[in-house]
Amino acid sequence: MQAVILCGGQGTRIRDVAEDIPKPMVPIGGRPILWHVMKIYASHGIKDFVLCLGYKSWSIKRYFLDYHLAGSDFTLDLGGGGSVDVHGGDCEDWRITMAETGEETMTGGRVRRIEKYLRGDRFCLTYADGVGDVDIGRLLKFHAAHGKTGTVTAVQQPGRFGELEIDGAHTVNEFAEKPAVSKGFISGGYFVFERRFLKRLSSDPKLTLEQAPLMRLARDGELAAFEHEGFWHPMDGIRDYKYLNDLWARNSAPWRTWDAAQSRAAA
Repeated sequence: MQAVILCGGQGTRIRDVAEDIPKPMVPIGGRPILWHVMKIYASHGIKDFVLCLGYKSWSIKRYFLDYHLAGSDFTLDLGGGGSVDVHGGDCEDWRITMAETGEETMTGGRVRRIEKYLRGDRFCLTYADGVGDVDIGRLLKFHAAHGKTGTVTAVQQPGRFGELEIDGAHTVNEFAEKPAVSKGFISGGYFVFERRFLKRLSSDPKLTLEQAPLMRLARDGELAAFEHEGFWHPMDGIRDYKYLNDLWARNSAPWRTWDAAQSRAAA
């Protein structure tokens, strides 16, 4: 199983946090949010990634090219042709394909351009800016059971404003400070698709995944919803940046599912 991650957007709403790096590289606890998304998948055994790159792609490439050295002691022999002797150090056992999908390409166009790197009949797909304690194993079982072309993880949107309950006399009966939206679910990414979905994508670089492709899939009755009622939160602006980093600093990050996975493996 492979996980495709959309990493090419310009992230204009997050520029007040980090103007010189792409949105997937905005850090949580010193690690890019992209790394956190990949760790979520890896904790469920999915360690083969295809990154759809675009805006400032080199910073993402450079991060992973230097990944092993950045976390290890090493000896650099300048007099010996620049050879490097790495002394231990932990490194993820991930396989990462970094695909240039165009700086201005939209999400649907990006997915279409990485078709040649997909090897199986089914793949995961998500965005590089949303973290959650999504049970990827249950998601995959759910998808396999219903037999549809695609599955989207449905999440409750984090409340950004106080919610008021108002009666006919324009009197506030209840004030709820930033509750989860009560109207229903929104798309949280963490998709699963059958390979045949790619036939629905044109090569148009302006093709937006969330518009015609997914709308038509839904109208055809081929898109299921995996309802996730646990934690999910996007990295859209500076408030999200502070919130997610605060959770991590307090060791209260619900998406840190890999700790439990490592404990199970050790047992």
